[in-house]
This record gives sequence, C-alpha cells and structure tokens, in this order.
Amino acid sequence: MSTDVGTSAAPRATRKEWLGLAVLALPTVLIAMDLTVLHLALPTLTADLRPGNTELLWIVDIYGFLIAGFLIPMGAIGDRIGRRRLLLIGAVAFGAASAISAFAVNPPMLIAARALLGIAGSTLMPSTLSLIRVMFQDPKQQGAAIGAWTGFFGLGTVIGPLVGGTFLELFWWGSVFLLGVPIMVLLVVFGPLVLPEYRDESVSRPDLISAIMSVVGILGLIFGLKRIAADGLSLESGLAIVVGLAVGALFISRQRRIDQPLVDLTLFRNKLFGTALGMLVLATLLSAGLQFLVMQYLQLVRGLDPIQAGLWTLPITLGVMVGAMGGPALAGRMKLSTLLSGGLVVSALGMVLLTRVSGPSDLFLAVTGTAVIGLGLGPMISLGTGLIVGAAPPERAGAASAMAATGTELGSALGVAVIGSVGFAVYRADLADRLPEGLPASAGEAAKDTLAAAADVARTLPAADGSRLLSVAREAFVNGLQTTAIIGAALAVLLAVAAATLLRTARMPGPPPLTEADDAANSLEKVDN
Repeated sequence: MSTDVGTSAAPRATRKEWLGLAVLALPTVLIAMDLTVLHLALPTLTADLRPGNTELLWIVDIYGFLIAGFLIPMGAIGDRIGRRRLLLIGAVAFGAASAISAFAVNPPMLIAARALLGIAGSTLMPSTLSLIRVMFQDPKQQGAAIGAWTGFFGLGTVIGPLVGGTFLELFWWGSVFLLGVPIMVLLVVFGPLVLPEYRDESVSRPDLISAIMSVVGILGLIFGLKRIAADGLSLESGLAIVVGLAVGALFISRQRRIDQPLVDLTLFRNKLFGTALGMLVLATLLSAGLQFLVMQYLQLVRGLDPIQAGLWTLPITLGVMVGAMGGPALAGRMKLSTLLSGGLVVSALGMVLLTRVSGPSDLFLAVTGTAVIGLGLGPMISLGTGLIVGAAPPERAGAASAMAATGTELGSALGVAVIGSVGFAVYRADLADRLPEGLPASAGEAAKDTLAAAADVARTLPAADGSRLLSVAREAFVNGLQTTAIIGAALAVLLAVAAATLLRTARMPGPPPLTEADDAANSLEKVDN
C-alpha cells in the first residue's frame, strides 16, 4: 500500500469500524457503572463483611484512586505493546477481578480485588479512546464517535444506580460485580474480530520512575481531597495533598529532562490543548459533584429506594447523552466557541433550577435541573476530549487519550471532593443551628456527619424526636445543595466567558496526514480481516 504522506484524504469508516465502536462501548459503560454501583450495595455489604471505618473508605475509594493513578502509565504502555493487546489483557484482568470482588469473604480480600479492578480499568479507558482515534480518521465521523464514547461513559455513570438497584433487589451484594464478567467475555471474543491493532515501535520502554511518580502524585491529591470531603480539613488530608502536589511537581520536572517522557509536555505549548484539558476537568467537576448531591437527594431526602432512584435518573441520562452526542453534530454548523460557551450557559440555567429545590416535593425540579446541566456540559466534555486527542500526533494518541481520561477521572474525583465538601460543610453548619432541643448530644454529633448518618440516628430515637431530626437534617442538606448550585452556576458562567474568549479561533481538528505508521496499521487491519 502506498501513500503520499500529507496529501492523502482520510479514509471513511466502514461498517467494521462502527461495529468496533459498539464493542468499545462495552468496557466504557462498565467502567463508569463501577464508579457508582457500589454506593447502593454498601448497606448490605457492610452488614455482611462488617468492615471498619478505614476499611470501608478503602473499599469505596481504591477503585477510582487506582484508575486515575494508572491512566497515564497505561496509555504509554498501550502505545508500545499495542492498544488492542492492552485492551484485551485488561479485559481478562477486569473480569477476573470482578468475580473475586463478588465472592470476597472479608474486607481485605474485597479491597485487594477492588484495587485490581482499578488497575485493570486503567488499561481499558485509554485503549478505547485511542483506538477510536485510529479507527475514525474522517473528522466528522471521529467527532461523532468520540461523542458516542462520551455518551457511553455518561450512560454507565447514570444507569449504574438503576442496574445496581435491580440486582440488589433480586440477589446478594456481590451480584453487582458479576455484571463485569459477561461483558468482558464479549469484549475478548469480538474485540480481535473488529478492532485494529496499533502501536508505536519508536516508543521505548515506559519510564518506571515516572510511572510511580504519576501514580503517587495523583493518588495523594485525590486521597487528600476525599478525606476533606468526608472529615473536613485535617493534618492527614493536608499532608496527603502537599505530598501529591510535591511529587506532581517533581514528575513534571522529570518529564522535561528525559528523552522520552511519559507525558509529552510539549503538547501544552498548544494553547488549544491546555485550554481544552483545563475546561474538561472543570466541566466534569461540575457534572460529577452536582450529580453526586442530587443522587443523595433522591434517596435520602425524597426517600426513594434504589430502583426508584435509578428510574428517576433516566431523564438525566437522556440529557447527558443528547449533549455529548449532539455537540459534535452541531460543531460543523456553528462556531465552536459559540457552541461551547452556549452549552455552559445552559448548564448554568440547570444549576439555577437546583437553587429552587426546597424539599422532598421538588423531585421533578431536581431531576430536570440535573438533566439540563448534563445537556449543557455534554458538548464541552465530548468536544473537549476530541480537541485533546486531536492535538496529539497519531503515534502519541494513547498518551493523549490517557491525559483526557485522567482529566475526566480527576474532574470526577474533584467534583465529589470539592462540591461534596462544600455541600456537607453547609449541611453541618446549618444542622447545628437546627437540632431539636432535648436531643442526646451523641445523637446530634452523629447526625452532623452526613444525612445518611442522621437517618440512621433518627431510627434509634422515639418516633416524634426521630421525625423532627430527620426533617431538619433534610432541610440542612437541601440548603447545602442550593449553595453548591449557586457556586456551580457562577463557575459555569465564568467558564462560558473563558470559552468565548480563549477558544474564539478554535476549530475541531481535521484528520492528521497519513504516515507510514497509518499505512502499517491499515495493512495489519486487512490481515486481521
């Protein structure tokens, strides 16, 4: 196969590539579901395994911690050994870890299995996005494919409670993990048939020191923020953040010195790349943080059971998917900065709706507001990912995809930590002023932790006292939701102004010139056929 480098038109995707996209949707949806589904299983899991407070923290958080920490190293490994090969290796590991998690008999076993799940998940995310970059070289098709990928991730995040709630009603807590086994089997069976292999033979062995530093830096930062969200600022959380930032600074310094860095910092010389990555993190932060609080509202303020709460997330799913998949479709019809800034204004309007939520009766308002937020942020999330990946040369698409995925994961963690900590700080302060007279001091202190803790305390009190405590706790939580929605709306408006100014000359990237590496990938794909 001969190609005039830099002049050949980008080939359009065939039915095989679209089938490959459907196969790549499997791990994307599953990874997103596993980020949320465990929260529903915690009550029965805790009753069965009886973990301590520290063990429970690690059961919940170790999965997301390790996904975020290993994304960049795994993206570089995929560039070297082959992205499809890494995807299939990760699928086998993810399926095995899912089965171990389902049948864990004690907290340490479950923590170890969840850690393996996180490492395996970190191989899947950059592989899926970087393979899309190779499979869809036509700019319009690539935009649609990345939008679909973003929609799949959003779908998994939102339907996790619905699917998990259904399984918990029918089976034991471990059943929520077994969802991963058949999905990974399908990926291993059909992946080699419809997915191309792609690797960069010029990439040397990934720098182990840089990989360790990236993991330690990200984990330290996220762990500290998570601890602040759970317990407020403390020496432990502050030290973790300082260590994370310090190691992160050393990591950046090392990348500038070595010949083949784990992260190509020269990409940040492209103003579009750095701006898109920063806005992607902030957009994901807003989306994840407010959805986290609204899910709490559905179950703890409105009092819905897991299946009912899952059903009420369907409009939210629709908003996220329409925004993520509609953004690329509109990108060819209007100025990119107008589209992105307009979407952010729409999301701000959704947050304004959340400020009007005043109690359990405002269910429709809460769901509508969150759906509008997803609709408005969808274009930024999907097109921002496309801008990030498109700014990288094809042979570095794996690393760029890992950076985009890391930005998404980091934004999600920051959203829960920052938005959650603000909401719960308002909750604690407001509840302290509202506690009913005559309530035992120990009950009042326990109720200040979280709304879930207040509900548990209320069940142990006489009916009248429990009802009053639960009522004021719900009011305090709603005040926290309103406060964070106001802050979020202000941030969304600022982002809209930034998008209108910093991205005013931005265009979605066209296809990269075809190179010998592209020829090799296309030839290998023909062999696979």
